Amino acid sequence: MSVLAPLAARYAEWLGLPAERTAIPEAAPDELWAMPLVLRMERTGPPSRTPLLEAAASAAVAVCLDERSAEGGEWHEAVSTWVSGHIRKVARRARGAHWRAVQELPGVTVSVAGAEVRALLPCRVADLPREVARLQISGSEVPPDEPGPAPAGLPLLLLNPRVTMTVGKGAAQVGHATMLLASLLGADDLAAWAGHGHRCAVRTPDEAEWATLHPGADPRDVWRRHRVIAVRDAGFTEVEPGTVTVVAQWRDLPRVQPS
Repeated sequence: MSVLAPLAARYAEWLGLPAERTAIPEAAPDELWAMPLVLRMERTGPPSRTPLLEAAASAAVAVCLDERSAEGGEWHEAVSTWVSGHIRKVARRARGAHWRAVQELPGVTVSVAGAEVRALLPCRVADLPREVARLQISGSEVPPDEPGPAPAGLPLLLLNPRVTMTVGKGAAQVGHATMLLASLLGADDLAAWAGHGHRCAVRTPDEAEWATLHPGADPRDVWRRHRVIAVRDAGFTEVEPGTVTVVAQWRDLPRVQPS
């Protein structure tokens, strides 16, 4: 069973899939768990916004689908505990020696077009490693870019064009989106995605495209017809509770031929 199975179960009823609703009690403040996302932000040559978000989305799901997160793996207990509750993520920025230091912590680093993000093994917020706790959350903003059309053959993550989010908030939301997609996919699709390094495309659509893919009142129909899911934010930071921050569409990947 995938470590993401509890996540699939919680969203199954909303998506119209056959599973029971899973209630998630709110944890006490000293029991909150989160996945740290560390964004590399050097003083010179800062990354572009879209590649940074794409790297964050890929890194977050890569930790969950890593063989070490599978049952019996050294990461399983931590990832399973986190996924069974609220899948909080906290984005922090690092450069220079601080960036090199977090490479020594358990996690996965993804690079996209020069942008780098390391998703770390989830832990209790109170137990954040010193190398992470000292990193700043604010100050990681980068200006919007113009990435052009999304490439075909990659999962597509669309940011809500009506909502303004910092790059850190956006990184957490696209990370939620890739995890949700992965939790609902079969073994063949997951293997194909792994073969492509869990890459995805992040874009901000126009209002017409957003309206087409937004699940609206019938998310089960949108999932069935378009393989689209939505991330609804809990409203702890930046946006109102219940805001749909990202819609994610699974698009079939070309199979990677074994060498």
